[in-house]
Amino acid sequence: MRHNIKATGFSMTPAIKEYVEKRVNHLDKFVDPNQKELPICYVEIGKTTNHHKTGDLFRAEYTLYIGGKSLRIEAEKDDLYVSIDSVTEGLIEELKSFKEKKVSLIRKGGAKIKALIKGFYGDK
Repeated sequence: MRHNIKATGFSMTPAIKEYVEKRVNHLDKFVDPNQKELPICYVEIGKTTNHHKTGDLFRAEYTLYIGGKSLRIEAEKDDLYVSIDSVTEGLIEELKSFKEKKVSLIRKGGAKIKALIKGFYGDK
């Protein structure tokens, strides 16, 4: 999976970049490697405010283009790493749901073909 990481509101350190890459690469096992198009994941992390009373708020956002669809998840937390983890877990759930929908469509199509064949030959 290809990915593009962007930081807004602060400078990205090598440790943060490595952590985000590790979390994005974790998503590879939920993506079908035999797809025609290689999935693209855009990651944006940033600090939302500098004047918040209780401290900084960090936002993480993933946009994944896969199989002609786009999946988008975002989270805003007090800690940057927690927001990245939250978004990654949310995207994993979306990918599982996307995969289940695809499989159920295939099964529905198979059931319709079976019913058509049964109707063509008739019950004997």
